[in-house]
Amino acid sequence: MNVHILSQPAKEDLAYLKTLLDENITLTTGEPLPGFGEVQVLIAGRPSKAQLEQLGPIEILIIPWTGIPPETRSLLLNYPDLRIHNLHHNAGAVAELALSLLLAAAKQVIPLDQQLRKQDWRPRYDKSSTVLLNGKNALILGYGEIGRLVKKYLEALSVNVRMIKRTVESDTSNELIYSPEKLNDLLPDTNLLILAIPHTEETDQLISYKELSLLPGNAILVNISRGKIVDQEALYKALKNRRIFGAGLDVWYNYPKGEDDRASTPPGEFPFHELDNVVMSPHRGGMVKETETLRMAALAVLINAANRGDPVPNRVNLDLGY
Repeated sequence: MNVHILSQPAKEDLAYLKTLLDENITLTTGEPLPGFGEVQVLIAGRPSKAQLEQLGPIEILIIPWTGIPPETRSLLLNYPDLRIHNLHHNAGAVAELALSLLLAAAKQVIPLDQQLRKQDWRPRYDKSSTVLLNGKNALILGYGEIGRLVKKYLEALSVNVRMIKRTVESDTSNELIYSPEKLNDLLPDTNLLILAIPHTEETDQLISYKELSLLPGNAILVNISRGKIVDQEALYKALKNRRIFGAGLDVWYNYPKGEDDRASTPPGEFPFHELDNVVMSPHRGGMVKETETLRMAALAVLINAANRGDPVPNRVNLDLGY
């Protein structure tokens, strides 16, 4: 079986991947040149139409991260026979960041740190400035690998966890899992709202003024999915007016257009950086020292499954967008 990676991995990462693959797999990398042979599996996040046709007929496209870029989805709708799969190698890292953002927001870690750096001890004597998580009610939107890991971490802190899943099967009756239609019924007693769902037409601005107004005043929102799931203006005003206690955000509304913009791009149209009740992270939840090792190991699982004729995990439904 011929497998091609459109980008060029680091030498050590590529060498590691090769040690994990079946011996009869041929692996190539980089921009394909004219006359390049056909491949059965392409690994690329944003392939062009020309690349797909040059390398085709491709049987499987593996997007080497979670989710699918909108432009890639639009292109792939023209290839109904192409099977698309994701990688979920970063689930553990993203879930850990979700917990970190939640704890930092609840305990006001950043503003307290900044005050003490100025030798200001006054916050120590404000007993109402932080939130206890033990015994609180959490609602996780999303029942994927990340959401389930966050659930596990929160339960270790004695948090009561409920989850929203797009389709609720009968065999999950022993868990507190609800359909999306129950969202507004669940929000009034939700202290911790964690978003771990893909951004689709259905989830665009799912959380807006109405939903935020239903949350109790001590609520904390954590978004590790996509910025546009939460209405930007509604969230900013809820934080600024102390309508909710705080937020931890790893995903945003504006991103640098190029390398020259990386040092000077505001993450949103509103000044979130002026608020002391929001913890800001530059969309790096899946980035840890072990990321590429994890990515290569996850790639090997999918490639070997395809080579052996076994079911390939993490199939993407283009109609749903994930």
